[in-house]
Amino acid sequence: MKRRAVFSATNMSVVREAMHAARASGIANDDISLIARSDIEVESIPDDRKVADGDFYPAAVRGAVGGGVVGLLAGLVAVVAAPIGITVAGVVGLGLAGASLGTWSSALAGSTVPDPVRRAFEDEIAQGRILVVIDGEEEILPAAIAAVSATRAVHLPFDRPTVMT
Repeated sequence: MKRRAVFSATNMSVVREAMHAARASGIANDDISLIARSDIEVESIPDDRKVADGDFYPAAVRGAVGGGVVGLLAGLVAVVAAPIGITVAGVVGLGLAGASLGTWSSALAGSTVPDPVRRAFEDEIAQGRILVVIDGEEEILPAAIAAVSATRAVHLPFDRPTVMT
């Protein structure tokens, strides 16, 4: 499973040092992202390095699970109520319908919620610092954290699993 580490950099020169150190320690290029104030992102950060601003995927997963459970429970209640006459296939259908509705509505709501890293370090971002976000396997992440910390980037207290690993 991949975990996420976050570093604060004062300018793009420090960002380049941190990214080089992360890649040299075994972090894949696609697993390095940058977060900054909107004016800095527009001027200095390439599009392929920007972190998506939403909580879309985690919300979709939570919605699928919650909607599926509610749909299955509704189907089971309908089976018990004899006059309705729902079959086992109907229970599965209600479960799938609940999962679909839950996924859609939660993903829609989650797309408006800022990324967890952006929420956790909004003060750093507001002060004009650039966040270097690295995702790495648990075996190589400690070496990457040490390598990036040896640059002028400051390691911030954020240690969580990545969302879709």
